[in-house]
Amino acid sequence: MIAASASIHPTSVVEDGAHIGENVTIGPFCYVGNAATLNDGVRLMSHSVVTGKTTIGERTAVFHGAALGAEPQNVNYKGEETELRIGSDCVIREGVTMHTGMPDAGGITTVGSHSMFLAYSHVAHDCHIGSHVILSNNVMLGGHVTVGDRVIMGGGAAVHQFCRIGHHAFIGGLAACSLDVIPYGMLNGNPGILGGLNVIGMSRSGMSKAEIHTVRRAFKQIFHGEGTVRGNLEAIRHEYDNIPALVDLFAFMDGESHRGLASAAKEKRV
Repeated sequence: MIAASASIHPTSVVEDGAHIGENVTIGPFCYVGNAATLNDGVRLMSHSVVTGKTTIGERTAVFHGAALGAEPQNVNYKGEETELRIGSDCVIREGVTMHTGMPDAGGITTVGSHSMFLAYSHVAHDCHIGSHVILSNNVMLGGHVTVGDRVIMGGGAAVHQFCRIGHHAFIGGLAACSLDVIPYGMLNGNPGILGGLNVIGMSRSGMSKAEIHTVRRAFKQIFHGEGTVRGNLEAIRHEYDNIPALVDLFAFMDGESHRGLASAAKEKRV
């Protein structure tokens, strides 16, 4: 179904079965597959491809040469129908790639709303990306990565399969992230080292100076204390059970994961 108000350049191909919403604009030399859904106000620039069972939310802009909804890059994929779901008001720049999921992992790759994916960044199969996220140029996410809301990743950063990136975390340019990064954490280097907290992100989230100081104190106790990270956490947990930001952070650290926790020093034991 193609809405009457949609504008489709004559050089583009929109397969029968695709759902094209009101005021959608499809520029030259684009391809939209038969299982794709472009919701109201979506804009496809030239040479962009939307294939597979892909849904793009309202007002999302897809720039030149982006490829969305292709099969997962996984040797175990056998052609099953899986999905890519992208939220509203996203900006997806040139050459970005996002793949559908694997059937043995839920079969869905999800991207939240109001996020920016800069040129040539990659979202692999079964990733789950929050809202208000920024992936800078050439950021690479392996399969099954989870990224919380308002995370920012610098150019060329790479995230290992199954890693979790907590909300409001900051991943520096060219960083190699092979372990989970706590909410508000700042990770830099290769291998990635947890260098501190994203204080700017904490402030922007509405946290008061007093709350930020409290979280920083707990961070130092956990990651710079004499014991292991896990042991230090248990030793101080009771001190902060009335601080929502720390209850949330502790829950992240307690969460089930395929990866360990990124630490503040290479020699620190988790």
